[in-house]
Amino acid sequence: MFIELHMLQNFAPSNLNRDDTNNPKDCTFGGVRRARISSQCIKRAIRLHPVFEKTTEVPTADRTRFLARDIARRLQESGKSKDDSETAAINYVGAVLGGMDSKNTLRSKVLFFASEEEKDTLKESILESWEDALAGKIDKKSDSVKDFKKKFSDRTSAPGVAMFGRMLADDPSLNLDAACQVAHAISTHRVNMEFDFFTAVDDLQSQEETGAGMMGITGFNAATFYRYARIDFEQLVKNLDGDLGLAKKTVEAFLRAAAYAVPTGKQNSFAAQNPPSLMMSVIREDGMSWSLANAFEKPVYPSANKSLLEASSEALDAYWSGLVAYYGDGPSPVVGVVGTDPELPSLNSFKADTFESWIENTLKALPKE
Repeated sequence: MFIELHMLQNFAPSNLNRDDTNNPKDCTFGGVRRARISSQCIKRAIRLHPVFEKTTEVPTADRTRFLARDIARRLQESGKSKDDSETAAINYVGAVLGGMDSKNTLRSKVLFFASEEEKDTLKESILESWEDALAGKIDKKSDSVKDFKKKFSDRTSAPGVAMFGRMLADDPSLNLDAACQVAHAISTHRVNMEFDFFTAVDDLQSQEETGAGMMGITGFNAATFYRYARIDFEQLVKNLDGDLGLAKKTVEAFLRAAAYAVPTGKQNSFAAQNPPSLMMSVIREDGMSWSLANAFEKPVYPSANKSLLEASSEALDAYWSGLVAYYGDGPSPVVGVVGTDPELPSLNSFKADTFESWIENTLKALPKE
């Protein structure tokens, strides 16, 4: 079972996701330049949005190189001294993750996506082997380290880890296949880079003194984005150790957070807090997956009576209609449209009246047991 999510989201002038030159990320698609928001940016915004934790009722997992520092704090709360806690945590976490950074021993060589359960288990394992951990006698062959890896091999209690997975190149035993695929969001139309020349006034500068306190240039764009994601429900249930109830809550959390979460890049300067205008979910059990990005391979254009968003909605509807006509009737989508309805002859009959009914109708298709 796959749960597919399609969204159209129009952002006002913004710089939500920057490249190494501090300009908005972009790409070429259909022979023209498009605005782009990376999948990594989107996934982080989703998993860290408060509604994700609120819906799953499970604390947010942390993707970090400072796991030892967090474990050391927990050891201190158990009554150990600061120095001993840091030494034991560094030695033990280093054994689990394959070593620590030589420049900062509280930081591991690799990022690790850790749940609260895994953090608590690490703390208890260190306390149980306290003298060895303190003396640096713990390594990857130690029984307690092997037990930790065995316990969390192919399972997690954290919905974020279950959805987005994790990888340790040096130790595949802690790898977890992601249950969710997220595409880079791309504009449905051609986009040109724009630049804002800005100056800042020095409030304490005298009237006789001229010139700005500082000046600079910021790149930005405005675009209607197509977003696509796919959840492998069977993989999600497996990652959560068979907990079907938590898996369904995780799907709901993802749907809500995907609609609510907006990347934070340059928001103090642009405040592009624009929610999606079209949301479409599809529950598939036919083994197929349909990204609808090719609906926009030929870039859409606005007209005197039609906005980019309306033109994008109609292009998506037409492309969906073509796929269904060729491959045959597939699963029924659930569609939510905000504001004035565009012309959607293929999707009109699948509309949900409200965001909550869109969520509810999507979740109805998930397994009951």
